[in-house]
Amino acid sequence: QVQLVESGGGLVQPGGSLRLSCVGSGFTFRQSGMRWYRKAPGKDRELVASITSDGVTTTYVDSVKGRFTISRDNAKTTVYLQMNNLKPEDTAVYYCNRIGIVVPWGQGTQVTVSS
Repeated sequence: QVQLVESGGGLVQPGGSLRLSCVGSGFTFRQSGMRWYRKAPGKDRELVASITSDGVTTTYVDSVKGRFTISRDNAKTTVYLQMNNLKPEDTAVYYCNRIGIVVPWGQGTQVTVSS
């Protein structure tokens, strides 16, 4: 069964940090490029960061460059998103998925940045 399970979200003050995790199963994770997305209320889903299957190449949306870092551990079939210097505009539900053939979306993890 193909599954993505995101975790690590929470409530954090502006300037704070969180580390999100996404565990994938039921597909060839180590051969899959992976992405993090987010969806804020009233907005479309936004691509945040991408990483190639070997973890060598990463890309980011301009608004998170220098603050977020995507990484992966293929042995644990997990992709991470380290988020530093969080801002209120980062508030959203965060999801991960494959690059290319999208698998069923997980439940996401809520990130709320507020004082």
